Amino acid sequence: MPTRTTAQQHGPGFSKFLRAAIALQTVAIFFQAVTAGLLLSTAYGETLHSVGARVMYAASMLYVLAAVLAWRPGGGSPRPVLHATGFLVLASVQVVLGIAHVASLHVPLGALMFGLSTLQLGRTLVGPRVRADAAV
Repeated sequence: MPTRTTAQQHGPGFSKFLRAAIALQTVAIFFQAVTAGLLLSTAYGETLHSVGARVMYAASMLYVLAAVLAWRPGGGSPRPVLHATGFLVLASVQVVLGIAHVASLHVPLGALMFGLSTLQLGRTLVGPRVRADAAV
């Protein structure tokens, strides 16, 4: 007996909100990479990087909210909430490392966060795959 996913139980609105939150987070992290380069080469780079950090952190919190809203009403899998919460923890560590000017950890963690966010966005856009042998 096939089970329905949370997005199928609640309609496409929850899924679209979750996708939008992950996409915003991914774009915000990419913006941070761009402004990190500007930080080293222009006078206004620090301001842009600082504003981008706030937007990235807010996007991470929005991702948690979207994951909870997609999960909680129907009792679906809590996995997206765990992913979002873990990402918020990484974002918190990233902010602390940035404020402390620990570039040796701040930069690689930023690259890791961009990779993880891109991976999660790809998984969300593709959606769950149905195995051929399970459908028979």
